[in-house]
Order: sequence, then structure tokens, then C-alpha cells
Amino acid sequence: MTTETLTTAPPTSTGTPKSAGPAGQGGRRVRSAALTVFTWIVALVFFMPVLWMVLSSFKQEADAASSPPKFFFVPTLDQYAAILGSGAGGYFLNSAIATLVSTLIVLLLAIPAAYAVSIRPVQKTQDVLFFFISTRMLPVVAVIVPIYVVAGRLRVLDNVWTLIFLYTAMNLPLAVWMMRSFFQEVPKEVLEAAQMDGASLMTTMRTILLPMVAPGVASTALLCVIFAWNEFFFALNLTAVNAATVPVMLVSTMTSEGLFLARLSAASVLASLPVVIAGWIAQKQLVRGLSMGAIK
Repeated sequence: MTTETLTTAPPTSTGTPKSAGPAGQGGRRVRSAALTVFTWIVALVFFMPVLWMVLSSFKQEADAASSPPKFFFVPTLDQYAAILGSGAGGYFLNSAIATLVSTLIVLLLAIPAAYAVSIRPVQKTQDVLFFFISTRMLPVVAVIVPIYVVAGRLRVLDNVWTLIFLYTAMNLPLAVWMMRSFFQEVPKEVLEAAQMDGASLMTTMRTILLPMVAPGVASTALLCVIFAWNEFFFALNLTAVNAATVPVMLVSTMTSEGLFLARLSAASVLASLPVVIAGWIAQKQLVRGLSMGAIK
């Protein structure tokens, strides 16, 4: 009788009460909504200076410099017309040439160098990598005098090719380190299979390695473009008129007499557009991991 009672007795419920399920889900929804609101607030706080710069570029100088700030105004394109009509095209052309050519040279040099220190390591690889990165540790202001003297002796001051050479030297160590990390993610089996098939080094590099590390090439190129486009110190000290770049143009909009905030904002918006467009174009290639799953 005792056995039957134990067998037929209904099981005791030890689970969570029914009312606790919806309450727990409601709490999670509240926390998720609060986190979303907090994230949006933080994002707006960080984006506010950019938004204010864009708004100021559509103001008259008196409205941009008013205190308290003027939130309601009649938009105008006068500041953009003034910047474009003051010979800004030459600055943008110099920046585009220096940025694109130096980035192309950096990629042509960094890809084989990263291959040599990752997939085909040379002797004392760590020493080589430390030498590359150590060149970034020296302050730029410490080398500007010898660079200026050498450029003056060679008669290449105010020359865009001088900026191309310096931007290449500036970005090459970073590019080697970045591309090395991407090459190290390539499965060794892929290279062994290509070698067994009789593919040469150039064929392996062109048809296998470069497509697999395309996100790395894109992200490295984008960083080089950003650093070269925004570089100011070399451009300010080594150029005058013929090779002046966009950052130098921004400084030229500031004067000691009169108001310049609205015009400076318009120039800053124009200077930011190429980098923003480049990032938007390369966003699909910036996702790492194309080499994941190459071996099935």
C-alpha cells in the first residue's frame, strides 16, 4: 500500500511560478530599453560636436558666433561658396595625390613584407618587427629640422612628392603590423594545397592569399588614407603654396580680425567628406574573417 501511494502520488511542482515568467521577461525588457536609451544618449553626446559643426557651416558668421547659441536661423550656402571660390581645389588635389599615391606605395611594400614576417618568417623576425614599430615612437617634431634641411638641400621643399615619401614612411610600419596579423589567420593547409598543385609564389599570392586577406587590405588602406589625409605637421612646415594640403587650408581660414567660425565649419565639413565617403565605400570589406571556413 505504501508502494502504490508513492507510485501514484502526483509529482510535486518545484518549478518557477507562472507569474514569475512574465515578470522576469518584463524586467529584461525594461533593462534592455534602458540600455538602448543610454546608448543613444552617449552616441548623441559624442556626435553633438559634429552636428554643431555641420549646422554652423550653414550659418552666417554673426549667427555662428552669437552668444547664447542661435538654434533657429536661415540656412545659407555662402560659406561653402566662399571656400570653393577661394582656390580650395588645389588643396584638395594635393591631398588626394599625396594620400592615394602614398597609400598605394605602402600597400605594395607592406604586403610582401608582412608575408615575409608571418607566413615565411625570416631570421630575427621579432627584431625586424620591433624596428618597424620603433620608427613610430619618435616624435615628429624631433625630426622636422633635419628633414627640412635635407629637403632644402635637395630643393624639394613645397613639393607634393616630398609629402608622398614622408607619408609612406609614416604609414609603412603600421601597415606591416596590420597585414601580418591578417596573414597569420590564413590556414596553413591552403598554402600547402597550393604548393602541392605546383602554384608559384606570385600565383599563390594573387589567387589565394590576397582574396582571403582582402578585408585586411581594405582596413589597412583606409587607416593609411585617414592618417595621410589628416596629416598636418609635415604639410605645414614643408609646404608653402604649391603643395599645401587640406589641413593647411583649414588653418588659413582662421584670421586675427573678423569672424571665421562659420567658414571654418564649412571647410571642416568639406575636409571630412572624402574620409567619410572612403569609409562608407570600404565598409563591406572591413569585416574580418573571409579566411574562416576555407577548409571544409
